Amino acid sequence: MNSRPASTTPGSAPALGAILLVLASGCSGTPERTASAPAPAPAAAVTFSVPDDSLIPKDAVGASIRRGRAIVLATHDSLPGHVGNGLRCVSCHLDNGARISSGSWIGVYASFPQYNKRGGRVFRIEDRVNECLRRSLAGKPLALDSRDMTDLVAYFAFLSHGIPQGTKAEWLGMKRLTPVTPDRAAGQRLYDGECVRCHGPAGEGTAIAPAVWGPRSYAIGAGMARLHTAAAFIRWNMPFDRPGTLTDQQAYDLAAFVLDHPRPDTPGKEKDYPKGDPPDDNPYPVNAHRPPAKSGPTASR
Repeated sequence: MNSRPASTTPGSAPALGAILLVLASGCSGTPERTASAPAPAPAAAVTFSVPDDSLIPKDAVGASIRRGRAIVLATHDSLPGHVGNGLRCVSCHLDNGARISSGSWIGVYASFPQYNKRGGRVFRIEDRVNECLRRSLAGKPLALDSRDMTDLVAYFAFLSHGIPQGTKAEWLGMKRLTPVTPDRAAGQRLYDGECVRCHGPAGEGTAIAPAVWGPRSYAIGAGMARLHTAAAFIRWNMPFDRPGTLTDQQAYDLAAFVLDHPRPDTPGKEKDYPKGDPPDDNPYPVNAHRPPAKSGPTASR
């Protein structure tokens, strides 16, 4: 099993212990370490580990965890009123959300709440689930107090078994590539020669792989619609039977070709990045603009 270390956030127990030690010392100088006030122990390393099903309790909570897993495996069938394309949660989060290279869910529950730049505010994990439904699945959000949301969150919480809340595990997200200039024509040749067997000649998907453009694919507001994100996903996960065999250049070429096709819209996308800080590969304009940098003697005020 892969093991990857991670560090906990400043809100961890060791950090709190250090603060209490300083407060206890008063204002008269540097505190002395005594038998009654030992130095705080270093934070224990957190390793990547997929929880075994034997850890799922045999009660109502366990039933909620299992139903949440069933939803991510059959998202359209489970949530027909909330999915607008042909994708499932695990179309992108491979191996039931356990694969590190495709946005693993192991430890993701423990990383919330967190600031979301696209939304311009702090997100709960429920907010992030609804963003995936609205963007990646081109659908509609769930009610925060619905059974479906509760079961999804229960499954994500289970996947963070043993990981302290507030931990930002280093394996979360996707390993990014050094950007290169893509060649769409080369991407098309590669797609026609390699990818078409699974994803179809018109990107429409097949019985064994999802659509990569068109009405059954992810929406324009999804993270996968960004060039750098798509290239990283392709580089580390495609072809499905030989992941990691493409070069960075080939991954960018393919991503550029795939993204140069129509896909579902994301209503309200122009309100994204309200601080005016969209990434350089954001594929649509937003209303907010970054304030111009101040110059002259008042710049540092």
